[in-house]
Amino acid sequence: MTEIECKFLIKNTDFLKGKTGIRITQGYLSTDKERTVRARIKGEKGFITIKGKSNDSGLSRYEWEKEIDLQEAQELLKLCLPGVIDKTRYEIIIENHIWEIDIFHGENNGLLLAEIELQSETEQFSKPEWLDKEVTGDVRYYNSYISENPFCSW
Repeated sequence: MTEIECKFLIKNTDFLKGKTGIRITQGYLSTDKERTVRARIKGEKGFITIKGKSNDSGLSRYEWEKEIDLQEAQELLKLCLPGVIDKTRYEIIIENHIWEIDIFHGENNGLLLAEIELQSETEQFSKPEWLDKEVTGDVRYYNSYISENPFCSW
């Protein structure tokens, strides 16, 4: 399946007051430029995900994800490369899109990202006022990158 998404920095988190997020812990078994393989625990569920290389615009890439047993995900996280990602994700619905808002913790504390998944690379969408600079295609904001190069070291 092809994933098409735009990624933005966030100005502030005031718009999240009163909302509940879900904690995500994820690690990478491979951060190869052609493919990344990650294990993730999202709340009480486990997942394994393989992502291909992004296209030239950075908007699209192949993604395969499968839910796995929570205990299996915990075991896979033990095998992951150093630099496990810890974040809280909020989902905000605006018009017919779901915005995923990630607030990073630990070594990536202070990093605030928003992603929107699209049906096509040319699909139009409204940009909320809390968005800042677009960072789609900037590899520094890929989770696989910040797992190896934490935000605190920039």
